Amino acid sequence: MLKTYLYLPEQLNEKINLIAQTQNKSKAEVIRQTLEKGITAVAHQGTASVQALLKLAEIGKKYKPKGPKDLSANLDKYLWGIENNKHE
Repeated sequence: MLKTYLYLPEQLNEKINLIAQTQNKSKAEVIRQTLEKGITAVAHQGTASVQALLKLAEIGKKYKPKGPKDLSANLDKYLWGIENNKHE
């Protein structure tokens, strides 16, 4: 294990102390566990959108939905009924 020094705001230090006392753990153990959970959550945040897109692709393969071939070019038309007049 490596020894690390960091500065904590007073309120955060008080919360850590309270959790350590309540759970009968050392401050160091509370900090390590919290950092581990936090790092895991942050790591998953970056991949959440990718996972959602992959699930959508699976649904597309399974159900083979049909739609207009010009959807990307005429998105406003299909969503809002607004014609895209490029000559204005």
